[in-house]
Amino acid sequence: MEISLIRHGKSQLTDNDRITCLEFREWVEKYNSNGVFKESTFPSETLERITTAKIVITSDLKRSVESAKILNPKGKTIPDPLFREIEIPTRSTKLFNVKLRPSIWGVLLRLLWFTGYSNECESLSDAKLRANKASQQLINFADKYKSVVLVGHGFFNMLIAKELQKKGWKGKRKTGTKHWNCTTYSLSH
Repeated sequence: MEISLIRHGKSQLTDNDRITCLEFREWVEKYNSNGVFKESTFPSETLERITTAKIVITSDLKRSVESAKILNPKGKTIPDPLFREIEIPTRSTKLFNVKLRPSIWGVLLRLLWFTGYSNECESLSDAKLRANKASQQLINFADKYKSVVLVGHGFFNMLIAKELQKKGWKGKRKTGTKHWNCTTYSLSH
């Protein structure tokens, strides 16, 4: 049995102007509603896994669903909000009117999230619980279909991979962080 975790393609949202933390919340909404760039080539393992999988699951966010369609246009996918990326805690008020690039806000707020700051979004412990549930759902699909692909997101795929490894699945210790990257975990009976 195999479960392959693929990270979605690069978002079409390329706006990287300096913004306040309050504006970053709006930027995240735009990021979630944008599609992805279609590349001229894709990693061979990614293409092999998605075209041979018996079932392809995606998060319900556009960049995940669209990435699966780009990789396998004729393939059927099952979108599920369970596999959404972990939200980044954004401030609901201005933070001293500091303006940073969205990529910097993303790193800073994710670091704060890892230290326990969640400001109205899923906490790290809740994300781990969801990853456990998501990994079990993928295992259930693997029991039935033998090969499963999830086209998901960087941080959540990482948490799912850790849960799979805890349950005895073998594969790379860390998932790749590049867009279109595929990491496969297997379990032999």
